[in-house]
This record gives sequence, structure tokens and C-alpha cells, in this order.
Amino acid sequence: MADTEQLQSARDKALALEKVVNTVVIGQQKAIRLILIALHARGHVLLEGGVGVGKTTLLRAFSKALGGAFGRIEGSVDLMPSDLLYSAWVDGEGKPVIDPGPLIAHGDDTAVFFFNEINRARPQVQSLLLRAMAERSAEAFGKEYKFPHMVVFADRNGVEKEETFELSAAARDRFLFEIGIANPEAVEDRKSLIFDSKFHDVDELLSGLSEPLLDYTELNALDKDVQHAVFVSQEIEDYIIRIWDATWRPQDFGIDIPDVFMEDLVVAGASVRGMSAMVRAAKVSAWLEGRDHVLPDDVHTVLFATLTHRVFLSPIYEGRREQIMPQFIAALRDHISAP
Repeated sequence: MADTEQLQSARDKALALEKVVNTVVIGQQKAIRLILIALHARGHVLLEGGVGVGKTTLLRAFSKALGGAFGRIEGSVDLMPSDLLYSAWVDGEGKPVIDPGPLIAHGDDTAVFFFNEINRARPQVQSLLLRAMAERSAEAFGKEYKFPHMVVFADRNGVEKEETFELSAAARDRFLFEIGIANPEAVEDRKSLIFDSKFHDVDELLSGLSEPLLDYTELNALDKDVQHAVFVSQEIEDYIIRIWDATWRPQDFGIDIPDVFMEDLVVAGASVRGMSAMVRAAKVSAWLEGRDHVLPDDVHTVLFATLTHRVFLSPIYEGRREQIMPQFIAALRDHISAP
């Protein structure tokens, strides 16, 4: 287990990484902090956002700062599971060539893997990715490929619904966070992104990240050290249990949303995996803030990202999910008494 000095040094590096990424991708401070938490909690991330808001740039910046390889694949209706594992083509002499696919191409060196528009891929493709996320390995060419340091980021196309396959409940639960990436709110940030030419060339923008700021191969061990070093009091444990119960039976906790019959809203609340993931993330949040114990503020920091995709609504309300869930999670935060 790392000592206090080692954890402080690791925290300084994490905050330095956050500072640098905030200079490359502006106006996304909350999302960047949550991604930093996810990387240190070793959890996969589901990204929500429109086209052209900078999701790929954000992930490339993190990947370059971590020093590992960046893998990527585009979701499409004709994508097959095998496309993740190998690609076949014909060389200049007319001979067939088979190369490793994007999931296994970098093996142990993979730090970040980005599945763009995952809901355009068929369930069979999603299943292969989920298995790789859980086991951090895949079989191809008669051997097992391992990527122990990989964190998967997946983006859902929320604009075009034709030929899309929504993630199952089990699939969504595999992601530590669902993080929304929206246009920056500050006018100055929006002006910079549109009118400052340095933000127009992504490759040039990322060239400033010349050296890795973190060692991605150390994050698994660091996560274990953080989880052991940060304390959760009995009062915080009871608070988290109350939140968990409220995700299943919100009406018992006085939670009310306009134009919603609360007894019929929730089909299933957060899972055990989801709540344990929230605790892991809250511990990392506390560590990044320089504390050795979790406060309600740490729970609140990760509450939306952890629970938004893990509470399953009845069919009559699912179509209004984007409007209802922010209100629901805010009500959990505001109505459940905190220590």
C-alpha cells in the first residue's frame, strides 16, 4: 500500500493532468473532472452529447497525457463482432492480408478505447465489447489478447434514431459513469472555440502534450491504494443506503416530480454494482480534493454520472427520460437528508 507521500505525489500529477486538459478542451471542467475520476477509479464511461462538441478531442487529450495507445472504432449497422478483432484487405500484389483489429491492435499498451456511436452497432458487437470491458481481454487468432490498463469510452448518437440499437440494462450498468458533453456555457469559451484558430486543428492543438503526465500502467495499483486510504464513515454509509433505497422507491422518501405518478415511475433502481461503483468514485473524488474521508459533497460530485443510466423507467416515462432523470437525481440529492 502506498504511503501518504506517494498518494500526494500521485494526486499532484492527476491535478496537473486535469489542468493541462482544461487548456486544450475549454468549457468542459465538470466533464474533465469526472473523466479524471473514472480513470483513477478504473471505470468505463458512456458519453452523451451532440455532434461536434469535442468528445474525440477530449479523449485524445487524455490518452496522450496518459502515454498509452488510443484505439477507436465507428459504430455502424453493418459492423460485425469480427471487425473489432481483425481487418482483412488485399495488398498491391493481390494477396490477402489480415491485421489485428482496433480492439486488440495495441494489446497491453491500450490506455483508452473509444467506441463512437455504440448504439449504431448491433447487439452482438456490443456484447463482445462488454465482455472485453469486464475481462479486459479478447480471443483472436487462436490466442488471448490482454489489455489490463484499458478504459472504454462509448458515445451514443442521440440525434439520429434510425438504425440504432439501444444498450440493454445490463450493458448500461457496465459503465461507471454517463457523462454529458454539451456546448460550453460561458460566452468567452464559445467565442474561443469558434474564432480562435488554434482550436480548429486538433492535431496541432494536441501537439502541445509532448510528454505523458501520468503513467497509465500505474493506475490499477494506484486505484487500490486510494480505495484503501480513503475512509467512509458510518454516517456516509447510511446516507448512501438511503439514496439507494430511494432509487427503487422514491415515493417512500417524499420525492415528487411534476406530471409524474411516482409509484409508476421506476421499474428498477440502481444495482449493487452501481452503488459500489459510486462509492469507489466518491473515494477518488475525496482523494483529488486532498481528503482521506468521503463527504456528502463527494457523493454529490458523482451522483448524476453514476445513477443517470442505472435507474430504469417504466415504458410510459422512458420517452421523457432526458427531462425526467435530471429532476429525479436532483431530488435524490436535495430530499435525502445528508449527515
